[in-house]
Amino acid sequence: MTTVRELARISLGLIRLVNGLIALIAPTIIIRRFLATPNTEPPQVAVYGLRMFGIRTVLIALDLLRGGPNRDHARNVAPIIHASDLITATLVMRSGRAPGGTGPLIVAISGLNTVLAVLALLARGKG
Repeated sequence: MTTVRELARISLGLIRLVNGLIALIAPTIIIRRFLATPNTEPPQVAVYGLRMFGIRTVLIALDLLRGGPNRDHARNVAPIIHASDLITATLVMRSGRAPGGTGPLIVAISGLNTVLAVLALLARGKG
């Protein structure tokens, strides 16, 4: 039987894997959501930064999805990572500098990831 803790861990791992692969392989998909004029060429420094984020995210996702001590470590640090992401997303949204619906979207994604991270760590159940 899958526990809430395991379902949260697996969900968080899959979300991180998808987001990380997009950032690593096709960072312009993410960057264009932050550009005031979407048809402009994204700055290469943003591509570089997202690829760094992407590989980190993919590796942590794989740790969450595998067993052993790496899973435990990834589960233990996930709330810190995602709470930090949530604070940053909230500050970006409140600054008014994110175009269109991007601000609320990144807050919602970071909020969901934070809730999943906390559930994966604290919810009752073995695993």
